[in-house]
Amino acid sequence: MDNNHKRCHWCEGDAFYKQYHDKEWGVPIFDDLKLFEFLTLETFQTGLSWITILRKRDHFRKAFDQFDYEKVARYGDEKINTLLNNQGIIRNKQKIKAAVNNAQRFIGLRQEHRTFSQYIWDFVGGKPLQNSFKTIEEIPTKTALSERISKDLKQNGFQFVGPTVVYAHMQATGMVNDHLLDCYRYGELGH
Repeated sequence: MDNNHKRCHWCEGDAFYKQYHDKEWGVPIFDDLKLFEFLTLETFQTGLSWITILRKRDHFRKAFDQFDYEKVARYGDEKINTLLNNQGIIRNKQKIKAAVNNAQRFIGLRQEHRTFSQYIWDFVGGKPLQNSFKTIEEIPTKTALSERISKDLKQNGFQFVGPTVVYAHMQATGMVNDHLLDCYRYGELGH
């Protein structure tokens, strides 16, 4: 990747962030395993910075069985205690229990909609919403749509899925293209 390309400002100054921006952020994801990974990471990010979570991502993958939602859904007290002692992840009991709960709910939605991807992408008609922001200040932290999805997820029993978490999930998984207009990735991920 040529370092002369103009990027979204939020990733500048950190090589790890730049790589995430250039390769992953905003790329549409339709794979349930990856969607569960991002949903889980976003719930752990609540109250923290995304870069903190990204730096611990490999530890999370190992700790949570590569985000295999079938396995996570079966975690009991012993596994939860093991996770609470894992220094490589965020050791928050409520968030760990929420991850287990959300895996169970994730499976429930899969049974109802064939895939979680089908369920979540139906909210945007199956294709990414194209925003056209010029500055980072214009990018919202939540929208009416993320509030609607959040409400629906909560009604389906999910936890730690407020509208801000949901919007971050939408951005990360490409449901919305929030790259700035002058960012080289905007056009690459556009229409």
